[in-house]
Amino acid sequence: MKISLFIKRITLSATVLFSACYIQAQEIAPAPPQLAAKSYVLMDAATGQVLINNNGDQRLPPASLTKLMTAYIATLEMKKGQVRPTDLVTISEKAWKTGGSKMFVEVNKQVPLEDLLHGIIIQSGNDASVAVSEYLAGSEDVFADMMNKTAQQLGMSNSHFMNATGLPDPNHFSSAHDMATLARAIIYEDPAHYNIYKQKEFLWNNIKQPNRNLLLWRDNTVDGLKTGHTDEAGYCMVASAKRDDLRLIAVLFGTNSEKARAEETQKLLTYGFRFYENKTFYKKGDKLATLEVWKGTQSEVPAGLSQDISLTLLKTQFNGLHAQLSTQKQLTAPIQAGQVVGKVEIKNANNQVVYSTDLVALQSVEQGGLFRRIWDSIVLFFKGLFS
Repeated sequence: MKISLFIKRITLSATVLFSACYIQAQEIAPAPPQLAAKSYVLMDAATGQVLINNNGDQRLPPASLTKLMTAYIATLEMKKGQVRPTDLVTISEKAWKTGGSKMFVEVNKQVPLEDLLHGIIIQSGNDASVAVSEYLAGSEDVFADMMNKTAQQLGMSNSHFMNATGLPDPNHFSSAHDMATLARAIIYEDPAHYNIYKQKEFLWNNIKQPNRNLLLWRDNTVDGLKTGHTDEAGYCMVASAKRDDLRLIAVLFGTNSEKARAEETQKLLTYGFRFYENKTFYKKGDKLATLEVWKGTQSEVPAGLSQDISLTLLKTQFNGLHAQLSTQKQLTAPIQAGQVVGKVEIKNANNQVVYSTDLVALQSVEQGGLFRRIWDSIVLFFKGLFS
């Protein structure tokens, strides 16, 4: 059924959108930095909006960034109640023998799952990763299938996992954009476990190892997430930082040293915080319009939003923004709360749409009695004749 719409333009209130310090910032933002990396992405964590993208969908070996997925699945299983943090995991010979970075767990010993999670996130332990994968799925191969199904659910279309560690395999790959998507899920779905990612060191078996994320020592707004390195992948990083109300996620693949990895990531975050800003235009439940209703117990229904309208843009791009409502020309009861009754578009000074979302009924309107329905039908008939 085709829905007739009519359009109403609303200039967004300066008190909602702008602050005095913003109004005076009229300079044009410089171009983003060109980083010494194969691919990189800067994402607004709150919305998932990609702010900077350089080969962000290119499929590349992710090295130990893979362990973000391993840890994420472990925390999901804990939230579901399938496993508990205190569960004792028996270390297999395969886990113990796995090469590369280690937590230094011992074969046949039992280690609490929570400790293994710390070993994966902070120490980047391949042995801990294999042990957790075997505990959760029975084998690392089956766990890899879990990883791929989870990636699919998150919309990580350029990722395929063959193991829980990130050790090289020609069919094991991901992308900067996909890793930013995964980081966003980790940050918001389980804040308690996200706190592990900012820990600077972890002691296990009398061996204290530092977190390889150098930015944790250099920038106190950085609170995660993970580094990775193999000869094939180069030096990679997923980092997140929050300043005021803005949280950013920076992902880099393929830098040439540990030092460069940290420095290039810091450049990306610094640019983002300096030139971008997050603004919430309207809140979930805000009434944006009152719409006429026919054949109902009420003649009007308030319309608004089922979610916040929040955008992260270059600071200078907020000038001239306005909202435009497109609403159904004729609303007929019954109407359910949450029913789509139109659209809200945020447009810039050039009238280009920068964001669009549904306008919904904020409350229900039941169908009116027989007399009301007959009367409104007559009125609508004559309105139709003269429209």
